[in-house]
Amino acid sequence: MRHCLALDLHDDPETIAAYRRWHAPGGPPEAVTRSIRAAGILEMQIWLTGPRLFMIMETGPDFSPEAKAAADAADPDVQAWEAMMGALQKTLPWAAPGEKWTPATRIFDLAEHG
Repeated sequence: MRHCLALDLHDDPETIAAYRRWHAPGGPPEAVTRSIRAAGILEMQIWLTGPRLFMIMETGPDFSPEAKAAADAADPDVQAWEAMMGALQKTLPWAAPGEKWTPATRIFDLAEHG
């Protein structure tokens, strides 16, 4: 299953550069990448335009956002990463209360148009 989500960074060049550095190969701690894979996330990409981030995830049949959130909450290394990244991020104005990454809704698929 594909999940597409969006989030903003604080709109200043230093914040955006720091976020890019932390997400370059070797940037995220092993505990973070391990938790992503253990949750059943098969592929994950984050795309950036200006201060806006788009995350695209492909997940397996056993993926549960609730189970991932619970596992992450119990992992101090993941929580440290989330706190560090949270200082660089800001939720979208229309995000639900407590929502960090906001799900996007697919409105077009070329495959559906003969």
